[in-house]
Amino acid sequence: MKLQVNKQRSRWWIISAAILISGLIAMLVSWAQIGSPLRPGLDFIGGTRLQYELDCQIPNNCSKPIDVGTVRQIVDAQGLTNSSIQVVGQYGLSVRTKERDLKVEQRTQLEKDLSEKIGTFDPNKTQIDTVGPTVGRQLLSTGLLALMISFFGIIVYMTVRFELDYAIFAIVALFHDVWLTAGFFAIFGVVLGVEVDSLFIVALLTIIGFSVNDTVVIYDRIREIISKDGNRAIADIVDDAVNQTLARSINTTLTVLLTLLSIFLFGGETLKYFALALIIGFSTGAYSSIFIASSLLAWWRERTGRGIPAPAEGLSQVDATSSNDASSV
Repeated sequence: MKLQVNKQRSRWWIISAAILISGLIAMLVSWAQIGSPLRPGLDFIGGTRLQYELDCQIPNNCSKPIDVGTVRQIVDAQGLTNSSIQVVGQYGLSVRTKERDLKVEQRTQLEKDLSEKIGTFDPNKTQIDTVGPTVGRQLLSTGLLALMISFFGIIVYMTVRFELDYAIFAIVALFHDVWLTAGFFAIFGVVLGVEVDSLFIVALLTIIGFSVNDTVVIYDRIREIISKDGNRAIADIVDDAVNQTLARSINTTLTVLLTLLSIFLFGGETLKYFALALIIGFSTGAYSSIFIASSLLAWWRERTGRGIPAPAEGLSQVDATSSNDASSV
């Protein structure tokens, strides 16, 4: 069955708009609560994070869930007010405080008081991370700079490789993917207290690379069809290009998602949300390449009177070969 992307393009745009607006609302709620659209992790704001996990090998040590209210009372009694407390998994506990110079005696006393009220912790799974505010700000600024440079580089490449309108809509699709992924994490932050760290920036950069690769493959096929049979409506050309590359896009995405799902389920807490960001971003990237970038290009060329373009002149053998190679990946 042939997928008719442009016939139902309003539906795809409405779905994307609804999800993006939901993410924007979550960002606004997060901003009202903590002064940031996403809940920043220790990497960005600095401080100390203490992570504990109950030792379930001890009889009855994991018989009841961790009471956040009890933890709050103990933490406040230690003078660590306004600390962020989060239950990790079923028997894990994360305490993040803005204090960057917690003394060993204070950390020991805190762990002792928590053990008396909650249960004995597994010493092999206790983690203590400390980050200064200067390092946190530097990580955030360099991460945002990397995102901006990547967007600029993609615009230049797409403009040279194709045409300006191709580049613009490729960037729109990439912005869609980044915004949607950030929106989901804004929702997770408001509802579940999920934080973003430097790995989240790495995930966004990876999503951009994956998504633009999918878009380039479809655009290459569109250009190839125009060069061979350009006296057709652009909507039909785009639909053909999408259908010819659809199996490749789905197979590539599913293969990657299976690996990421394994990391999410079995990779531990450190990589859990990194893998989740990639799962959301890669799924969105495949969706935007097929339904957003391609349909926007067809819509724009119809609006500008290029709905039935003339065959491309002077398409070099190198371009044609690279187009075939890319579309056959």
